[in-house]
Amino acid sequence: MRTLLVTALTAGLLVVAPRVEAAPIAWQPCPDAPTAECGTVSVPLDWSEPGGPRTDLAVSRVRATDSAHRIGVLFVDAGGPGGSGAEFARAPYLSAEVRARYDVVGFDQLGTNNSSAIRCSPDLLAANPGDDPADAAAFAALARHNRAVRDDCRARNPVFDHVDTARSARDLDAVRQALGERRISFYGISYGTLLGQQYAELHGSRVHSMVLDGVIDHSADLRRFVLDRAHALEEAFDVFVAWCAENAACALHGRDVRAAWEGALARADEIGLGQRSLIHWAYGEVRDGAWEGLASLIADVGGPRAAEFEPNYDSLRYAVVCQDFALRFAGFGEYRALRRAELRAAPTLRGTYLGHEEAATCIGFTDPPANPPHRLRVDQVPSLLLLSSRYDVATPHRWARSVQRQAAGSHLVTYDGPGHGVYHANDCTRAAADAHLLGTAPARDVTC
Repeated sequence: MRTLLVTALTAGLLVVAPRVEAAPIAWQPCPDAPTAECGTVSVPLDWSEPGGPRTDLAVSRVRATDSAHRIGVLFVDAGGPGGSGAEFARAPYLSAEVRARYDVVGFDQLGTNNSSAIRCSPDLLAANPGDDPADAAAFAALARHNRAVRDDCRARNPVFDHVDTARSARDLDAVRQALGERRISFYGISYGTLLGQQYAELHGSRVHSMVLDGVIDHSADLRRFVLDRAHALEEAFDVFVAWCAENAACALHGRDVRAAWEGALARADEIGLGQRSLIHWAYGEVRDGAWEGLASLIADVGGPRAAEFEPNYDSLRYAVVCQDFALRFAGFGEYRALRRAELRAAPTLRGTYLGHEEAATCIGFTDPPANPPHRLRVDQVPSLLLLSSRYDVATPHRWARSVQRQAAGSHLVTYDGPGHGVYHANDCTRAAADAHLLGTAPARDVTC
């Protein structure tokens, strides 16, 4: 294969990196969706050694239903990290109008699903001593645990050190080459928005249009990574309280919602469920803007749904999140100060569940991240369309505003409500995204 030289962003600096052209994809009908096509693309295990070992990425394609008016290829990414881009491409998530004009393509990023999925010891993961250490000894114990999990994962999975999002952006371009496409469009949700941003940094001239829904801000440092989410979570709970006061559909209508929540936490301990599990579930309801579900959960914490609570130990955080962000604590003192600030910002749910858990996963890591966070640097790319809900607790609205400031000419569509991922929030958000992808109207800032 012919080796090409391309520019890549590493540690925020432009450097020369090798790239290998990918062979065409041998498509076959997908076993679970015969109208879709499945295949693989071979890429280097380590992009700095293009002649070294190789690995395969699982890819799916659903062809445009109106081939006579086909625009091109639209890559989609379901976020996570760990969501299956290949499965997402096969799902009818985007509007029929978009699917008529685009071949929709997705791939499983390396280390996930059918692309050499990372599997770590479940017993070791479950031995987590707790992600909220109360003192220096507990902090040291969590650091030892995290390093042990990382070392175990690395030993079990040869791809472990090659799955950060900057690397996935190179893989995305390899799939583009294998498709024989000069330019692509892109739609990503949540963590998938980071893949879109990093591809735009590397290959802006190859982007036709891009929609980022629930925007990750790669420039966020440790404090912003946690505290921006904490502030957003408390604000969203305030919105829930107001909704309950105004809507008879709320199971807590007419009651003191905050007192009911505190009572539910006490009840969770009484029945052996535990506050952590209840907070985990409640966080998911807040994230989804599922106000009726959250109200019924608080009203009936000992009900049948209690059996569904399970700890969440995510192997990919060690390999991806800890390498995409500088989540490094100098010691227990720094952790304690940030934890106190987090609890002040989000006292109701005892901090920000997701942001805290992800940051705690990286306690004990001292090496610099492979994909250091930095401000978005894009040129030669059409304007990005950013979608965000006003009360998103996973990727806060302030992150979308920050990315908009970093990307000159980008536009922000704000859904004036809760939820994470707002393409389907209402007709306004969907129409704005579709118009950008289809080129039927110029992008603009709008509140839906």
